[in-house]
Amino acid sequence: MNVQERLARNLRLLRAEKGWSQEDLGFAANVHRTYISDLERAAKRNPSIQILERLANCLGVPPARLLD
Repeated sequence: MNVQERLARNLRLLRAEKGWSQEDLGFAANVHRTYISDLERAAKRNPSIQILERLANCLGVPPARLLD
């Protein structure tokens, strides 16, 4: 599994654990819901470290958890 697939899997799982929609997470992290969708589908998106940090903070996990 490559890093994009790990990010996609972890993002989906952590978001679902919070009971959030992609739109909810996008609003909390100040990114568009389609960006969240692209990340969760392991589409050709390469998020910056700042975006990973924002997503992790919103989900209440360390940034490294998104890539485990």
